Amino acid sequence: MEYIKKKRVRGMEIDLIHGPIFRNLLWFAVPIFISNLFQQLYNAADTMIVGNVLGDSALAAVGACGSLYELLVGFGLGIGNGLAIVTARAFGAEDEARVRRSVAGSIWIGLLASLFITGVGTLFLRPLLVLLDTPAEILEDAYSYISVICLYVLVMFAYNLCAALLRAIGNSVMPLVFLVFSSCLNVGLDLLFITRFQMGVRGAAVATVLAQAVSVVLCILYILKKTPILIPRREDFAFDRKLCRELFTQGLSMGLMSSIVSTGSVILQYGINGLGTLVIAGHIAARKLFTLTDMPVMAISMATATFVSQNRGAGQPERVRKGMRQTYLFCLGTAAVMSLLMLVGARWLVALVSGSSEQVVLDNGSAYLIWNAPFYSVLGVLIATRYALQSLGQKLLPLISSGIEFVGKILFVLFLIPRFGYRAVILCEPVIWCFMCAQLLFAYLRDPFIRSAKN
Repeated sequence: MEYIKKKRVRGMEIDLIHGPIFRNLLWFAVPIFISNLFQQLYNAADTMIVGNVLGDSALAAVGACGSLYELLVGFGLGIGNGLAIVTARAFGAEDEARVRRSVAGSIWIGLLASLFITGVGTLFLRPLLVLLDTPAEILEDAYSYISVICLYVLVMFAYNLCAALLRAIGNSVMPLVFLVFSSCLNVGLDLLFITRFQMGVRGAAVATVLAQAVSVVLCILYILKKTPILIPRREDFAFDRKLCRELFTQGLSMGLMSSIVSTGSVILQYGINGLGTLVIAGHIAARKLFTLTDMPVMAISMATATFVSQNRGAGQPERVRKGMRQTYLFCLGTAAVMSLLMLVGARWLVALVSGSSEQVVLDNGSAYLIWNAPFYSVLGVLIATRYALQSLGQKLLPLISSGIEFVGKILFVLFLIPRFGYRAVILCEPVIWCFMCAQLLFAYLRDPFIRSAKN
């Protein structure tokens, strides 16, 4: 296992098993934070290109299939991250052979999952768009966009899996590099296919797939040259029932968890849509700001997945407990800073993002941000603990957490939002987060591995 030890010193990997816990965890999280931030900036640029070049109708067509896009991509991303957890545990245990076998198994499972998603999507995408009340005038454009994404979901899965595997061995820098490259290439191809080749909305989807395909090739070349531990040999593809079951259940658990969360968000948006145009505008502006300002807690929480996985494999429960405590304190500190920021500048930020001077837009948007900011601490603890449980091998309990969120949003949409209006929307997620957090912390503290730590 000397190779693994050398790579921790000489490579781009952050050592999450030895040395200072919070410093290494923070350095590992920084590229994840930048990746999330860049992704948001790219999404804004992509939206601007479609809207400005093709007009409101095309932008509406892409937006109409946004929930389906999140379900497809979220499910594939969840599976990839789940598979990589198994690789991270093997890496932490310094079991090079198991690392390679887990990569081989991930390739097989990823291929089968992608083909399944493509097959189901090909049959049901159009009926789903109709079920979602997609306006007839944009139905064809919406279908032309999402059908391309679905047809080449294998490319998107390969891209996400490569990034997840690199993070599994402590390298969060190169996934950032490939994301930046892919996003920039995507913007260039958007302009080429939409303006020069006149491919319309379909061109935007083709640009997304092609940009990620190029990034997959570059990522594979990097792995071949720099991280041979992730390159399976022929014998590693031999069927291992126990390992394949672990990979399949871990990947499926995280994939379903992501899908349930996305579905709950769609249901909540349905409830908000009945409150009027100005309320929707204020909420959209607030959510965009929320997505930006909660990135620190999201990044550190995502980093815990690799941290806990590696230390689970290394058999270091006390290090896991210390790392989780420090993560919780970071989330609490972030919530305090964001609460102060929102008290001072929420209204100005909503006006800046929305471009609106309407009282309803500014009042509702700023109220959402002010009330949600203190609960960033709860959200951070929730996500970090959910990832930790996944990394410890728990598959059902994180799913129960997602189920609580799903049911909670349905109850708010059915009973509270119609009665209390946007005030119920503001409190919906914080209330649900508290219930989810309590369930996850209870499960985490009762986990046999965590309880084995010396107090």
